[in-house]
Amino acid sequence: MATTTTEPGVEKKINQIIGNIRNLPTPPIVFEQIQKVLQDPDASVGHIANIISEDPAMSVKVLKLTNSAFYGLSREVESVKHAIMIIGLEAVKNLVLSASVLNMFKADDTNKEFHEAFWRHSLAVAFASRLLATKFKKYGTFNPDAVFTSGLIHDIGKIVICCFMPKEHQQIMVSLGAVDDLDITKAEEDVLGFNHAQLGRQLALQWKLPDRMADTLGFHHYPKQENTSDNHAFLIALANNIAHLCFPSTEINNSHFKVPDGVYEFFEMTEPLVEESKVELFEEYMKAETFMQIAGGSD
Repeated sequence: MATTTTEPGVEKKINQIIGNIRNLPTPPIVFEQIQKVLQDPDASVGHIANIISEDPAMSVKVLKLTNSAFYGLSREVESVKHAIMIIGLEAVKNLVLSASVLNMFKADDTNKEFHEAFWRHSLAVAFASRLLATKFKKYGTFNPDAVFTSGLIHDIGKIVICCFMPKEHQQIMVSLGAVDDLDITKAEEDVLGFNHAQLGRQLALQWKLPDRMADTLGFHHYPKQENTSDNHAFLIALANNIAHLCFPSTEINNSHFKVPDGVYEFFEMTEPLVEESKVELFEEYMKAETFMQIAGGSD
C-alpha cells in the first residue's frame, strides 16, 4: 500500500529534496501577485487585469486561449479585463497557472519522448476532468476550470523526478519494465522513499496553491484516504483512468496504472458510462493541440 501523504517524516524528506534542487522552476511573479490579490475582498477586476497586463507574453496567452476553441465563445475578447468579465476570474487564474506550468518544465535531448508523452497525458486528464466535472455534478461541486488545472498538473511530481533526479527516474523505469503488474507509486517508493503524488502535493503547497488542489494532487492515487480535496481526488483519479484507457502510452507506463479503490463505486460507473466518457474525451481532446501550442508556446 502507498505511504500516506500526511506522514510528517515523508513530508520532511520531500521538502528537503525540493529545497536541495537547484533551478527548480516556480510559478511566475504574475501568478503569485494574482494569488495575493485574490485574498483582498476589495480587489477589482481592473486591478487583477492590470497585474496580468504587466506580463505581455502572459496577456497574449490569456487572450488567445479565451478566443480559442477551448472556450468556444461567440464573440472575440479584446482585453484581459474583458476576458475576466466573460469567462470569470477563476478561469483566468487557472489559465495563468496552466500556461505557467507548461512553460516551467522544458525537455532536453535526453527526455524529449517522455516529456511529450507526459504533457499529452496530462492534457488528456485535464480535458477529462473538465468533462467529468459537468457530467457528474451530483457527486460534488466541481469547478470545471479548477479541475482542469488540477488534471493538468496531477502528475507534476513525475516531471520533477525526471528532470531533477534522472538516475532515480531511470531506476524506476527499469523496475517498471521488469515487473508487469508493479504499481508505479510502489516502484517510486522503493527507489525514493516517497511517490510522485506526495512530491506533487508538497510542491503545490510550496507554490502556495490552494490546499484543496494540493490534496487533489497528493491523493489522486488513493482518494479514499482522509484528505481535504472535497472529492476532487476522486474526480482526478477517474479522469486519469479514462485518459489512460483512451490514449495508452508506453512512455508513461500506461500498463502500470491501476484504478484506485472506490473510484468507480463513488461515481457509480458502469462499462457503458466508461465507454461514453472515452468517446467524449476523444472528441474534446482535439482542442488539446491548440491549448498546448498557445499555453506552452514562447509567444
